[in-house]
Amino acid sequence: MEQPRFLHPETPLPGLEGRTVGDFWQWAYSDILSNRNRSIFAEFIVGSALGVVEVPRIEWDSIDLLYGDLRIEVKSSADYQSWSQKKPSTIRFGVRKAVGWNPSTAKYEGDPTRSADLYVFCHYPERENARAGVLGVPAWDFYVITTAALNRDFGSAKSLSLSSVRRFGVRCKFDGLRAAVDQAAETIEKISK
Repeated sequence: MEQPRFLHPETPLPGLEGRTVGDFWQWAYSDILSNRNRSIFAEFIVGSALGVVEVPRIEWDSIDLLYGDLRIEVKSSADYQSWSQKKPSTIRFGVRKAVGWNPSTAKYEGDPTRSADLYVFCHYPERENARAGVLGVPAWDFYVITTAALNRDFGSAKSLSLSSVRRFGVRCKFDGLRAAVDQAAETIEKISK
């Protein structure tokens, strides 16, 4: 399977005279606080911290990011969503084991597993909907947990609460994210020897 290429925002859309890929992106993805877009934005934040956003993401890959040989799953949540809420959301991060999609064979293959080596849980903590500025990366909190620790401490759990992630994860802000991932990678390497 061929790696996707970056599109330029000024790329015209044939048949939609005067419209560009950038117009589509603005229309489709301006609500970054929405669950789907926020999750992809969180992957971009983590990928930026690790310097691995030089190729486009693959939508159905079994992992979100590849940092050297380290396979990373990125999970995202926020106290407020883009819709009207009377109170903050209950934070849950999905961690269920799954059968991986193989883009080469176009099939789901293998036994259910957590296919990443580590997880980065991204939490946007703003509790006042009117002040939510999800683009403000310094406001985000990040928690790094190796998959080995996740499997040991949570077994076949399908989701984790924010309090569990806080208790077991290494917490950092964006400027410390790469160091936290590197530290987790060292732990993984020691265990595998």
